[in-house]
Amino acid sequence: MGMFSESVDVACTPDGLPQSLVWAGGTYDICAEPLRWYERRQWWAEESRVPLGSGPGMVDHEIWRIQVLPQASPGRRPGMESQPMEPLTLDLTRHIRSGRWRLLRIHDALRPRTA
Repeated sequence: MGMFSESVDVACTPDGLPQSLVWAGGTYDICAEPLRWYERRQWWAEESRVPLGSGPGMVDHEIWRIQVLPQASPGRRPGMESQPMEPLTLDLTRHIRSGRWRLLRIHDALRPRTA
């Protein structure tokens, strides 16, 4: 599992669920039901003072786990048309106040592929 933080563009449904993702020059479609949870931030180490009433996003991070496939070649890798692609599993976080998205983890990137 690779862990880092990189800005990504996420399009959402009217209900707020991630629908597609633009990352590293490619467009990806969400191919499975996204999962959402919250993780506690170390707010005491990150913020010196928090304005009264700022609440959401100050204590918890909103995390989404999504599975994606490239949009340009749905289900196929170039040159490997007979083998379906496996979805890539990613964890994203959304900054509640600004609405910006960041990629946090890539779960399948380092898994060796076999023929």
